Amino acid sequence: MIRGEFGGNYMTGPIFSKISPAVFLLFYAALFTLLFFSNFQVMVTWWNNSDYNYCAFVPLIAGYLLWERRAQLRLPSVPSRAGLAFVGLGIFLYLLGELGGEFYSIYSSSWVMLVGLLWLHFGWRKLRAIAFPVCFLLAMFPFPNVINNALSLNLKLVSSKIGVLLLQLIGVSVFQDGNIIDLGFTKLEVVEACSGLRYLFPLIIVGILLAAQHRARLWQRALLVLSAVPFSILINSLRITCIAWLYPVLGAGVVDGFWHDFIGWSLFMVSVGGMLGARWLLLRFAPEPPGASSFERKKTADGPQAGLRPRPVWPMAVAAVLMLASTAIATRSINFREQVPLAKPFADFPMQIEDWRGRQSNLEQIYLAQLKLSDYLLADYANAQGKTVSLYVAYNASQRKGASSHSPATCLPGSGWIFKESGTTELPVGPGNGQAMVKRAFMEKNGERLLAYYWFPQRGRVLTNLYQLKWFTFWDALTRQRTDGALVRLITTVQPGEQPAEADARLQAFAREAGPQLNSFLPGR
Repeated sequence: MIRGEFGGNYMTGPIFSKISPAVFLLFYAALFTLLFFSNFQVMVTWWNNSDYNYCAFVPLIAGYLLWERRAQLRLPSVPSRAGLAFVGLGIFLYLLGELGGEFYSIYSSSWVMLVGLLWLHFGWRKLRAIAFPVCFLLAMFPFPNVINNALSLNLKLVSSKIGVLLLQLIGVSVFQDGNIIDLGFTKLEVVEACSGLRYLFPLIIVGILLAAQHRARLWQRALLVLSAVPFSILINSLRITCIAWLYPVLGAGVVDGFWHDFIGWSLFMVSVGGMLGARWLLLRFAPEPPGASSFERKKTADGPQAGLRPRPVWPMAVAAVLMLASTAIATRSINFREQVPLAKPFADFPMQIEDWRGRQSNLEQIYLAQLKLSDYLLADYANAQGKTVSLYVAYNASQRKGASSHSPATCLPGSGWIFKESGTTELPVGPGNGQAMVKRAFMEKNGERLLAYYWFPQRGRVLTNLYQLKWFTFWDALTRQRTDGALVRLITTVQPGEQPAEADARLQAFAREAGPQLNSFLPGR
């Protein structure tokens, strides 16, 4: 019998049982490279974004945490078939991401597969001993934009309000309009340069590390991690206050330059000191009783898995290799996406629809390079009364990662628009020009008001939810080899003194006339 460090017993006999554990490790590394290399290249480029540059440190920290637990890795391994189930779950998430065009699903699938392989080779007891550094690796994956934008927008608005209040307290005359701070002599826009994400996620990581490295009750650890939210809001508010206060002295350089970054870094270090102080207060006024914590007692009570006879690991390892290899071969050899062209190119879309007269425009090349559209339509229509409606249709003949329909709920808040209302309404834009539910959003920015309707025509369906969009793209790729789809967006300006109901009536009237025309261009079921 040969015992391998990577987990379990390698029984003599069959040819696979004589394979060194290092060979299986090489197989896993090669297959992970084949499956995830191009996706991780995209992730590393995201790490260059100031909101996510903390992610680059996560693998290093996880490696150190694992090194601290190296003694647990010397425990006997008890290979488990349960790991194969996790590998299977990871493969499902990988296919969901690859065929549905979602990077985060692919990133999370790599983690689930890793957990499955560790569970398979090490067993549950050893996996639990290194659970914290393994789970900590999840922090290296940037969240989807729809989550990031929702968090960032709310943090920016709250931080702006607190920043304005602090400026008023120190005697600075200031007025706030959404995410615009009017100082009289200049206006500051709280956009991505003051994104709350740059403090929130790093501070949450700091809170997790503090909670894990210091013995405390569970509620104390949870409270310490949650304290990252108010700290991030407060520090972002102080940053806005400092920038506005120093603007008359340092000029525009304080908005985007050395002083901007220096203020941000200094306040972040202050927030870390604040979290250390919060940890001290929690332990000072609610100390842990003498002896081991309940968490540590539970680990001790489990004890060694005496009496368990380790099963041979090689059959499960070979099964895992075959599962990963078949996934890599299938996703690279089977055409899951046929190119489905439009029934007619959008260049032929009529610029006269009843009493609406339109004029086409072109997207800038920088946006076209990012969106990777097969075809698009951007036109402004005006009626006899001079009221305007902007029509935008983005079409992908084959949706994939980085080239799929994007929700205005993701893009517009990133441009500073604040969603005041969000809901649904019914329009005659469904298959056969029937009624279908579409998204409705009322937005404001710098005193300007817009009303938007948008929906996703997808292979004979009208969808309004990004999660529906990803699921049906995945399902249709498997069952129909089609992933084509479009985004349709109607926007009208709500004029001063005009009620939103009047803008609603205008968009609905335009949709009734333009809907049948649009459906004649888009491919159906």
